[in-house]
Amino acid sequence: MTERSEGSRPTVRRSRDVPLLVDRARDGDARAVARLITLVESGDPLLPEIAAALAPHTGQAQVIGLTGSPGVGKSTTTNELVRALRSQGHRVGVLAVDPSSPFTGGAILGDRVRMQDHATDPGVYIRSMSSRGHLGGLAATTPQAVRVLEGAGCDVVLVETVGVGQAEVEVASLADTTLVLLAPGMGDAIQAVKAGILEIADVFVVNKADRDGADATHRDIQGMIALGERGPGEWRPQVVRAVASRAEGIDDIVAALEKHRNWLVEHGELRRRREARAAAEVEAIALGTLRARIGSLRSGTTLGALAARVADGAVDPYAAADELLIGLERG
Repeated sequence: MTERSEGSRPTVRRSRDVPLLVDRARDGDARAVARLITLVESGDPLLPEIAAALAPHTGQAQVIGLTGSPGVGKSTTTNELVRALRSQGHRVGVLAVDPSSPFTGGAILGDRVRMQDHATDPGVYIRSMSSRGHLGGLAATTPQAVRVLEGAGCDVVLVETVGVGQAEVEVASLADTTLVLLAPGMGDAIQAVKAGILEIADVFVVNKADRDGADATHRDIQGMIALGERGPGEWRPQVVRAVASRAEGIDDIVAALEKHRNWLVEHGELRRRREARAAAEVEAIALGTLRARIGSLRSGTTLGALAARVADGAVDPYAAADELLIGLERG
């Protein structure tokens, strides 16, 4: 999906005709999709209107998360998955999250550079996002960006996280299926046995499987999966070998993804995961609004007066917080 100009279509200016922008995005206009995601990332005041316009067109895409330590080949694997999914006729969106500098706030959005093979394909939209210091491997606005790509007609949305450790598992709450990539010789087998990264994986991919140690990594993961407690009918994570740089094992990954999706549908887990995802999104928006309202109190006297009373020992912080919330409700 290229960002070419559409001379026959009216330009959406910053005053923004939201329905027109959404219609253009659904027609495959990459500029319109880019504008919508930019509005999401910037926290534009028109976000509620944009969300309302997108809502009827969301909830159908398969959302796949890819995570793993730096250097395991996430971008290469994503690139090859896009190729395989396009060969099946799917319209594919990619959100590639890159780390941002704690000093400048900038980021080298290299994933889009690595996926230039698909730059001229109108059925693919690739967007790099800066994490902007957000922990968990994603950007704070990634869930809303996924909704934009769903609304734009993508059948599959691939979300590639920054290079993460065993505690950064937020992608599991966003994705229908989570792929955890490992590579031999990088300590990943040891990292994988730690609780967080093991528990979020629906599919393990031992990438760079042509290297020494691949058999040991595969064996370690299989052993840890065998130790896990599962009830009847529960999903057993698949372990797939791949050499993404040579497009080897990609069909096996796609097959594992399809197998997991079928299991999700059969057991009602897809609906449960999507409701949980929606609940987390609603909660995040509500908390953001609440934080903004509390922040506005700093310019007034209420919060300062409460803080002075807590500092003097006249009231405890829990009681002060309750009083603050009561004030917010009345306001």
